[in-house]
Amino acid sequence: MTDVTDVTVTATATTQTTATTRGSTTTGDRTMPLLEGRNLRKTYRLGRTNTVNALRGVDVAIEAGEMVAIIGPSGSGKSTLMHLLGLLHGPDLNHGPRPELSFAGQPMVDLGEGERTRIRAREMGFVFQDFNLVPTLTALENVGLACDYAGVRGEPARQAALAALALVGLEERAGHRPAELSGGEQQRVALARSLVNRPRLILADEPTGNLDSERSAEILALLRRSNLAEGQTIVLVTHDAEVAAACDRVIRMRDGRIQPAASPVPAAETLVAGDRLLATA
Repeated sequence: MTDVTDVTVTATATTQTTATTRGSTTTGDRTMPLLEGRNLRKTYRLGRTNTVNALRGVDVAIEAGEMVAIIGPSGSGKSTLMHLLGLLHGPDLNHGPRPELSFAGQPMVDLGEGERTRIRAREMGFVFQDFNLVPTLTALENVGLACDYAGVRGEPARQAALAALALVGLEERAGHRPAELSGGEQQRVALARSLVNRPRLILADEPTGNLDSERSAEILALLRRSNLAEGQTIVLVTHDAEVAAACDRVIRMRDGRIQPAASPVPAAETLVAGDRLLATA
């Protein structure tokens, strides 16, 4: 059986340069991160007197072309941070320094919900642990929903959805509904949906949490291939140290704060998931 640790990574400077250049923003002589946040705070009120401080003033930067893991135990704030970076929620504006959040050099904190929705639909892709597929729709139709949200419809959307399913090896399962697919296949449909609009940024919240080690390795290999072949930036939330080790860099969280940085993992040019080689040239 393939293990997550079988996903091996090797790098060349050319591949790193290609991946890092896509989506980067330059101001003067400074290349800005694709994502950058400062003073990010989030408190959830669970009752009249009960609150949870999910984020306690986080500073974070994600470079274009990185594949970054955010790791931590349950309740550490890692999913909340992903939701803020993905514009699903906004940071708290009170009780501290004003938060800052930029995407591709543009400030995000003061955007209205309509503009945030537009950016999510066109510039970002999301993968979740429980797949979030519509049970009454086929794999093709589920992937096509992301096209519709981005304003692409009709035959162009259908062709884009088919191409995305082909990327994850499911073109022959395009007409099947989620109940007719295995867990690994459902997650590959979800991954195809996140890739279909060719976003700059993919955010994956525990994408291997419901999968066995072999299926987990396949999903990680597909994410890495997209990272290298398309230069897409990937932020992956996990509690699994082996999954995190497959990424370029690990951000560790505990109690709503980022812990001191660990040594980076080299970026990859090729991947071996068990006995399956994924070419990324």
